[in-house]
Formats: sequence, C-alpha cells, structure tokens
Amino acid sequence: MEMGWRWDFTFEILPNMLWATLNTILAAGVGYAIAVIVGLIFLIGQRTPYKFVNIINREIVEFIRSTPLLIQLFFVYFVLPQFGITLSAWVCGMITIGLHFGTYLSEVYRGALEGVPKSQWEACRALNFSTVYTYKRIVLPQAFPIAIPGMGNYLVGIFKDTPLLSTIGVAELFHAATAVGGYHYRYLEPYTLVGIIFLTLSIPAAIWIRSLEKKVNISQGKIKREQI
Repeated sequence: MEMGWRWDFTFEILPNMLWATLNTILAAGVGYAIAVIVGLIFLIGQRTPYKFVNIINREIVEFIRSTPLLIQLFFVYFVLPQFGITLSAWVCGMITIGLHFGTYLSEVYRGALEGVPKSQWEACRALNFSTVYTYKRIVLPQAFPIAIPGMGNYLVGIFKDTPLLSTIGVAELFHAATAVGGYHYRYLEPYTLVGIIFLTLSIPAAIWIRSLEKKVNISQGKIKREQI
C-alpha cells in the first residue's frame, strides 16, 4: 500500500466526502430535533403531580443515560426485529440518537427551570397566574438563557457522535470514508478529510452558540433594566 499524501486522490474522493457530509448534517439536525422534543416530554414526566410517574420517568432517564449510545443503536437495529419491529438503519439511528440525547436535554431543561428564582414562581401564584401563562411569559424567558450552553453543547455532541451510525450502515461521513478507504486501500486521505470536515463544522457551531448566548444575556439584561 502506497504511503504519503496524494492530492490527486484527495480531490478525487472529495465530492463523495462532501455528499456524505450533507447526510451527516441532516442526521445531526434530525436527531437533535427529536432530542429537543423527547427532552421536553421527559421534563414534563418529571414535573407531574403523580409520584409514581415521576419515579418511572426518572428511572428511564437514568437507564438511557447510563448505557452507551452504541449499545442502544445495536439493540434497536438488531434486537427489536426479533420482536417484530423492523426499522431502516436511518430511522433506527434517528430514534436512538433522539432518545439518548433527549434524556440529557431533559436534565438541561430541569436545571434551567430550577435556575429561575423561587420568588418568581411565588409571585405568579400570588397573582393567580395560570400555569401556561407562568411558563410562557415569566419562567421560560428566564430559563432559556440558562439552557443555551447545555443545549449547544449537546448539539455539537450529537454531530460528533454521528460516526456511530456507520456501525448499522447509515451512509454518513465516517461510513463513506471507510468505504472509500476499503475500496482504494488508502485510508490516510479519507480519514484525514473526516477530521478536517468535523473540525471545520464544529468550531463555527461552537462560536455561534457562544454568540447566541451573549446576545440573549444582553437582551435579558436590557429587559431587567427597563423593568427597574
């Protein structure tokens, strides 16, 4: 196998790698959207007045968070068909990523809500505000800035964990690099491109998240000063 970097081979495989990058971005976006919704569902399950539901919800969250994402992928893709539930590799990947990271986002949401001063909740109850109004107009606007860093970190985390989808045959970036390397018996260029592409996308995303956090904090600060 020839050693050393080959630019001609790099430009030859670049279109395939860029196409696979689109699949990776799509997988990360869909997985994150599912995780955001699942996280809200788990959060609601933790805040019901029914203790039994709270306990069950909490145990499910801890179980999913305590097991590796790779094992969960294999279970959904390989084990569920034995019980008559057969899904495509893409659907299995999106469901598993959504459930896995949804449990983490539920904790982000919970921490953000607990970060809102208790005096705000007490004032809403004293003024006889409805639960919907309390969350919509009072609590969530204060909790959202607290949740941004955690939500942003897990967005980047999902993007970096998409290579695990290659283990069940999803044609994302790492899967494409492995296929190209196996076909041409050259792995230096495709795997290096994978690292460069991930770095190129992750750094701007992290910068954008920090910028969004600063803008939201500045906006919240202005609102508080106007209220004073």
